[in-house]
Amino acid sequence: MKALIALEDGTIFEGRSFTGSGEAVGEIVFNTSMSGYQEILTDPSYTGQIVTMTYPLIGNYGTNREDMESGSVHPRAFLVKEYNGYPSNYRSQQTLAEFLQEYDVLGVEGFDTRALVRHIRTKGAMKGVVSTKDLDPQSLVAKAKAWSGLVGQDMVSRVTCKEAYGWADNAVAPGSGFSTARTGADNPLRIVAFDFGLKYNQSRIFTEKGCLVQVVPAATDAETVLAMNPDGIFLSNGPGDPEGVPGVVDTVRTLLGKKPLFGICLGHQILGLAYGGSTYKLKFGHRGGNQPVKDLGTGKVEITSQNHGFCVDFDSLNPDEVELTHINLNDNSVEGMRHKKHPAFSVQYHPEHAPGPHDAMYLFDRFIEMMKEEQG
Repeated sequence: MKALIALEDGTIFEGRSFTGSGEAVGEIVFNTSMSGYQEILTDPSYTGQIVTMTYPLIGNYGTNREDMESGSVHPRAFLVKEYNGYPSNYRSQQTLAEFLQEYDVLGVEGFDTRALVRHIRTKGAMKGVVSTKDLDPQSLVAKAKAWSGLVGQDMVSRVTCKEAYGWADNAVAPGSGFSTARTGADNPLRIVAFDFGLKYNQSRIFTEKGCLVQVVPAATDAETVLAMNPDGIFLSNGPGDPEGVPGVVDTVRTLLGKKPLFGICLGHQILGLAYGGSTYKLKFGHRGGNQPVKDLGTGKVEITSQNHGFCVDFDSLNPDEVELTHINLNDNSVEGMRHKKHPAFSVQYHPEHAPGPHDAMYLFDRFIEMMKEEQG
């Protein structure tokens, strides 16, 4: 089935759908990972976007229920060079096409993904439309231009949980939050995790390390969180513009200094805003499992998994209060920071490696040690 991909600047690509009829509008971005397409598709940070994979062959190992990173698929469409509809993997339960069809997401193949990626890298990420229903290029370009885009929009409200829940037995467990009472000497550390678009593997790693995790909606106020008497507060990843999420920055600013804070991705950006800084939109973002980051404290270089289109402007922060800890070696943008006066730190990338390398796993241990130190 013929499909057209139209960008807001008038650029058109012709491909074919491998999931049937459909139409989707969103910000067209690319991901450089060679594997992990199911984790990418189920990452809530891709809400409002159309994802292009740079690796040419996608679908060869199918999909399964164990590799879900949330309860749904979040990109509005999925673009690949060549789709493999005959997976060869003992864990496969569905083909990629069946998986996308289940969540009503359009999949398109058979066009020059390299040309699209080169165009985005040159011109920047832009709004676009993918359609099998409307094959009029001028009509599609007009639709792309008319879309509101991501800047200033609250995308978090579309993906955050509706009510608080606990994480138990490697799964979402509604109503299984921890008690505020503390008894015995062997009580596990207790973490309240703000769900801005949280990925399951973040909760998995904390529980594997012996912590109890209570996940709360993004709009939860500081008083409610503090009443839970946690040992630390985790600020998750999430989609879109951090300045478009109402109320969250004020909540985090209230929590600063009261409990240890650890933020990743959108949580990192929100911490930057809570510190009094600002954020800006990157030209084409960082998305993939092969992004080099330097730890300025140790001099070591980590290969990291990333997915973000916005970045903290470190020059907008007070250097007497906030220290730069990590930088991106491709463009020298901010990848990590810590507060000098309060127990709070954050990174722009995804240490939970879903998908991606394990180089940054130490950050979870760093947060655990910080909570133990605050316990005294």
